[in-house]
Amino acid sequence: MRSRDLTPADTPLILRALRRHAQGHRLPSLSMVAEQRRDPFLILTGCILSLRTKDETTLPAAERLFALADTPARLRRISVKRIERAIYPVGFYRTKARTLRTLAAHLLLHHAGKTPDTLEELLAIKGVGRKTANLVLTLGFGKPGICVDTHVHRISNRWGLVTTRTPEQTEMALREKLPRRYWIEYNDLLVTFGKTLCHPLSPKCSICPVRARCPRRGVKRSR
Repeated sequence: MRSRDLTPADTPLILRALRRHAQGHRLPSLSMVAEQRRDPFLILTGCILSLRTKDETTLPAAERLFALADTPARLRRISVKRIERAIYPVGFYRTKARTLRTLAAHLLLHHAGKTPDTLEELLAIKGVGRKTANLVLTLGFGKPGICVDTHVHRISNRWGLVTTRTPEQTEMALREKLPRRYWIEYNDLLVTFGKTLCHPLSPKCSICPVRARCPRRGVKRSR
């Protein structure tokens, strides 16, 4: 018999188990950028590089780019071709190079070269979606936000904590249900959990630290 769906009351115990699991595992690339330099612009830039790109590719590309340009003014001064060479082989590197130059111009024109610290202003920047905006708020400014990527969306539904069809719906549902004190760490913990154990297909339920409480919604096969 499977467990009941999780509720917000289960959050402290579940996240405590995931914190223990995360120890010894590598942090997501954007969290590593934030640990090294808590600069909202670098986090914003790194977020754009990370889209549809694996962490092991994102972090070296970000470091190469930051060595060339670590402010909007410096980024605006280098050519798209030079940005392309620096960030290759991230996914869609040519499109991202153009996006980054446009981003730098927007920050210089509208924010005096500073990265804005509100969701609305971040979303007004071309190429910035809700996932990126929330990561910048949480990692760059320490402000409450819930970043929902494929791992957070999948696992939150697998737990029965939410019943949603899209990441944006998941974000809104979690904002209603999840205690605010857990918002910032929720993404990092679930991303690490999703990459190591709670896979989309055939998750490793036999060694999962929350298996006794998980209803395993939608899981047809596990290990």
